[in-house]
Amino acid sequence: MSTPASAAGHPSSSSAGPGSGQAAPLAPVTLGLRPLEPSEVVAVARHGARVDVAPAALAEVARTRDLIERLADDPNPHYGISTGFGALATKFIAPERRVQLQASLVRSHAAGTGPEVEREVVRALQLLRLQTLATGRTGVRPVVVETYAAMLNAGITPIVREYGSLGCSGDLAPLSHLALAATGEGTVRDASGTEVDAGAALVAAGIEPLVLREKEGLALINGTDGMLGMLLLAIHDIRMLLTTADLAAAMSVESQFATDAVFAADLQALRPQLGQGESAANLRRFLAGSPIVASHRGPEDGRVQDAYSLRCSPQVHGAARDTLAHAAMIAERELASAVDNPVVTLDGRVASNGNFHGAPVAYVLDFLAIAVADVASISERRTDRALDPSRNRGLPPFLAHEVGVDSGLMIAQYAAAGIVSELKRLAVPASVDSIPSSAMQEDHVSMGWAAARKLRRAVDGLGRVLAIEVLTGSRALQLRAPLEPGRATGAVLSLVSAVSEGAGPDRFLSPEMEAVAELVLAGEVARTALANSTAA
Repeated sequence: MSTPASAAGHPSSSSAGPGSGQAAPLAPVTLGLRPLEPSEVVAVARHGARVDVAPAALAEVARTRDLIERLADDPNPHYGISTGFGALATKFIAPERRVQLQASLVRSHAAGTGPEVEREVVRALQLLRLQTLATGRTGVRPVVVETYAAMLNAGITPIVREYGSLGCSGDLAPLSHLALAATGEGTVRDASGTEVDAGAALVAAGIEPLVLREKEGLALINGTDGMLGMLLLAIHDIRMLLTTADLAAAMSVESQFATDAVFAADLQALRPQLGQGESAANLRRFLAGSPIVASHRGPEDGRVQDAYSLRCSPQVHGAARDTLAHAAMIAERELASAVDNPVVTLDGRVASNGNFHGAPVAYVLDFLAIAVADVASISERRTDRALDPSRNRGLPPFLAHEVGVDSGLMIAQYAAAGIVSELKRLAVPASVDSIPSSAMQEDHVSMGWAAARKLRRAVDGLGRVLAIEVLTGSRALQLRAPLEPGRATGAVLSLVSAVSEGAGPDRFLSPEMEAVAELVLAGEVARTALANSTAA
């Protein structure tokens, strides 16, 4: 599997990911007046929306910087301003050495390794750190805020590596790669995706490299911005994929001659779980008016009840929706946060704190990985039923054209099963692990960055498993002819038929699977289903 938006280490050729499909011009996103909206993070990170900083925010940044300047002149040590960091927090640093101190901090902490992180993730990282800087709670100079905004708008994306963050103190290594680039060191990708030296990219964009002063190095690297950015992108994508899962289940219910009676609103209301109710409503709307469903509805249908993978789709998809709602609540709280250490409080104190610890974000990243694995698991079971002549209500084995000669979609199901197996491994929580660092000063860490990285891979896997079910359901619906599918499922069948030959003799199947996966991951399947259905 690839991670969303990139099959390789860097996504410089494209910043699109699941659910992308942005066409209309994007409104600029203004920072500093209020917390960012999740949709604004996606717009900037994935679609390149411009960012502006409100003048009032810059004024507050300047006001709190004055306080830092006064403390810097104080002969008494102040953590992060006139001292070392972490385990060296008690060591006083003379004024003439503090520029070197800030540069050394950033250089030493830019210690990521492994493949490049995707462009959209790095842009989310840049944006979210910029949002915190613009609150005025970090004590940086206005020029630091302006530089980060200018880099985003110029499409300068620092190269950040896969490994290096323990999620405490926040995403230190990834954020340090950003800070290093802002000083003109390290490497970046420019707006065209070309790898260039950071200094050259800044000069080409007319941006003066930063020379960091007291407190600024810490302010640029202490935060949960990486894990939060990936969480917000994942929430956006999973929300779309859960609608796709409802549509895929509807195609399976319809093509396997299952009943839609169990999705009735009054039955669902007996268990008032909100996500379950939403998924059941989607199944009703996607199956509404289906001639196939109507063809076997009534007393002549002797089946007592369908298998769980069909009958309980709303319960499983709905539980994932409720988990997503909880994750969205945590993400929105984190978006409203100003995470730094030390932080400049509203009453003018410079206070150490532990708000950089990533536990709240790490937990929900892990919760979502569990939900994603389970939704993929039930999807794969529906696909398998469609291929088994003992369970698919009269369809040929593996939906093959000539049984015994053709294998049909047999190995497509293998692919789904292999992905589901991997998703189960990815569902093992990262946040339950902790490994001490910094001479035992940072003796409990969140592993939130790792939780976010594996969730990105899991989201991609879910999209591909659902694509295989959609492909299977489409072929099964074709084989039910002359019976016609419903409007929503029929519209998706037409969408899939544009990239897949459908039923017929065996052929090179992988390109069709990839094409349908692209439709799913781009949100086209979900949008098509919703556009061709009415609330039920």
